[in-house]
Formats: sequence, structure tokens, C-alpha cells
Amino acid sequence: MDDFEYELDEIRKRKMEELAMSENTEGWPNKPVDITDAEFLDFIKRYEFTVVDCWAPWCGPCRLLGPVIEELASEYEGRVAFGKLNTDNNQATALAHGIMSIPTLLFFKGGELVDRTTGALPKPVLEEKLQEHL
Repeated sequence: MDDFEYELDEIRKRKMEELAMSENTEGWPNKPVDITDAEFLDFIKRYEFTVVDCWAPWCGPCRLLGPVIEELASEYEGRVAFGKLNTDNNQATALAHGIMSIPTLLFFKGGELVDRTTGALPKPVLEEKLQEHL
């Protein structure tokens, strides 16, 4: 293989990797998606890795966690889809998943619950949790 063919092959490989990356992030939300009981199963099955923030408007720790979830949704776009489930308005899902305290984060891979956290945890702790499952 001469230099030209080698260079062409390298360019082709790089373009294929770029294309694969753009396909992987297309359609992934870059901010948390409000979900309801009716949309919950579809949401956790639509994306390979999802995190659902179970919260309520009156919950102070939930309001503290909200901006952190916004940041993580933007930073992990294409790898993690974040949903927000208002437990006051969506009690069936909260009950089905045993939500007794909020905020609770539910981590799903391939539609299956793989982890959960409770409380307004700091961003580095949540990033560590995400990395465990990526």
C-alpha cells in the first residue's frame, strides 16, 4: 500500500468513526425529559442507559438536585438520557418502584433497573455512579 492509499484509508476510518458517533447521539436528549406514568416504560426502553429523577415541586432537596441533573444531561448527551418524573402526578410509577423518599434517581440499562440513589447527592458522586454503568 502506497502513502496515498494509506492516507485515504486513515481518512475513511476517521470519517466512519465520526459518522458512528453522530448516529449514536442523534435523538438523545441533552436536557431532562418530563415523563409521566404513561411514558415511563417507553422512555427507559428507548435509550440504552437512562436515569429517572423522581421528584416533587415542594421538595427542597429535589430543587437543589435539579440544576445538577440539567448539567449531567448536557454533558452525557448521547450516552445517558435523563428523565424527570413528578411523583405527585405519577404515583403509579413511584409506587411500582418503591419510591419512599425523594429525590430518588433510578438508573436503567436496557430497560432494567440497575441502581438507585436517594437524596440530593453532589455532582461528583453522581458522575461516579454514571461511570460505573457506562
